[in-house]
Amino acid sequence: MRYFPLFLDLRDRPVLVVGGGVVAERKVALLLDSGARVCVVAPVLSAGLAAAAARGALEHRARAFLAADLSAQRLVIAATDDAAVNREVAAAAEARGIFVNVVDDRELSSAIVPAIVDRSPLMIAISSGGSAPMLARRVREQLESLLDPSWGRVALFLESWRTRIVAQFASVTERRRFYGDLLDGPIVNLIRNARENEAGTSLQQQLSAPALVRRAGVVILVGAGPGDPGLLTLRGLRALNEADVVLHDRLVSAEILALVRRDAELIGVGKEAGGPSVSQHAINELLVKHARAGRTVVRLKSGDPFIFGRGGEEAEFLRAAGIAFEIVPGVTAALACAAAAGIPLTHRDHSRAVRFVAAHLREDLTARDWDSLAETRDTLAVYMGVAALQDLRDNLMRRGRAGSTPIALIENGSRPEQRVLLGELAELVELAAFHTVQSPALLIIGEVAALGHALHWYGAPPLRMPSSPALTAPLLQALAS
Repeated sequence: MRYFPLFLDLRDRPVLVVGGGVVAERKVALLLDSGARVCVVAPVLSAGLAAAAARGALEHRARAFLAADLSAQRLVIAATDDAAVNREVAAAAEARGIFVNVVDDRELSSAIVPAIVDRSPLMIAISSGGSAPMLARRVREQLESLLDPSWGRVALFLESWRTRIVAQFASVTERRRFYGDLLDGPIVNLIRNARENEAGTSLQQQLSAPALVRRAGVVILVGAGPGDPGLLTLRGLRALNEADVVLHDRLVSAEILALVRRDAELIGVGKEAGGPSVSQHAINELLVKHARAGRTVVRLKSGDPFIFGRGGEEAEFLRAAGIAFEIVPGVTAALACAAAAGIPLTHRDHSRAVRFVAAHLREDLTARDWDSLAETRDTLAVYMGVAALQDLRDNLMRRGRAGSTPIALIENGSRPEQRVLLGELAELVELAAFHTVQSPALLIIGEVAALGHALHWYGAPPLRMPSSPALTAPLLQALAS
């Protein structure tokens, strides 16, 4: 280990920066955030540094570097584009026993500025020892995605309780065990959800009778998105890494499930029209059962829990059962599939609004509902409609929606096997039958669907009905029979 990792308290301590360009400006920003008294030596300053100097945030010596500038400095950073000046600064600092960082020059540096993950007061510094800075930055990017922003608030919360915790547990072993239970329990979720007062009450109860407080479970309703793991939210990914139990829908992709913590229990609770299904009541009871056992339970739903996902019903059941829950939204199918197909759901020239419709609710639609859907020029995004295409087409056209209205059927949207079918409302049923469309598929009805051809960018090109009568006549006869 060539470099000893160390965090410096630079509050109100003098630090010298030589150089006034963009690179120096980035270093100065970090130093000012740490509370350092920064002096910049440079003939000319960048716009950002000049503004900082004008408001008194730093001292500016408008000239070339002099060795005397090092007097009383705790740290020196050389950030000029002149190699000779950088060498001069490094040699002068070394002669005076002052740590120096020469930007992008490991050999001249006695100190290295790491890549930083900032969850103040929790800080993580990553360094490759100057050998591969891009590797350190890549590691930082990965850690940024894994570490919830709320960890900073958790650290501040624990700091405020540290004296009372130490007084309660004199033994380091007992204290370590208590902190472990605390960080694995509901208090972290309360802080994450901006409920610090409740977190304080819960912690006070644990300190008053630690042996009597049982760890409470929590349910996290997570939207898995359309299946592409790149469209899973960061909070959703963190929830999968925290889970003890995951109850997942049938349409959640294998790639998403592969992101779940390795030792978590996976329970499939999918529903499929005409196939085996787990009742909603059974799902609700499973959520409560595992949460009451003190587990972190993730209810993983395709798309978004609150858009045709019955997440509202599950949240109501959990609240009635006294189970703490959290909701993590997901990218719903209409947004993801339309984007992957190059179809804007709204467009100033074609559609001012979009309406989400679940085809399996068609039995609940009144004549007035159908009239409203048919007369609008808004985009219709129809979920779960593969089994109801003929009803949808016939009802809309019977009530006046033009048969020439553009439509798009998007099968397995956002996934590598995605297929996009483009056509008109009048030929919807024949189009789907010819290409044997299978669930999951989203139907888009409206003028914007016609843009799917020109704006195609992902996956295979869009499909249409064949234009040859020799191909279509047998198909139409088969459908009629």
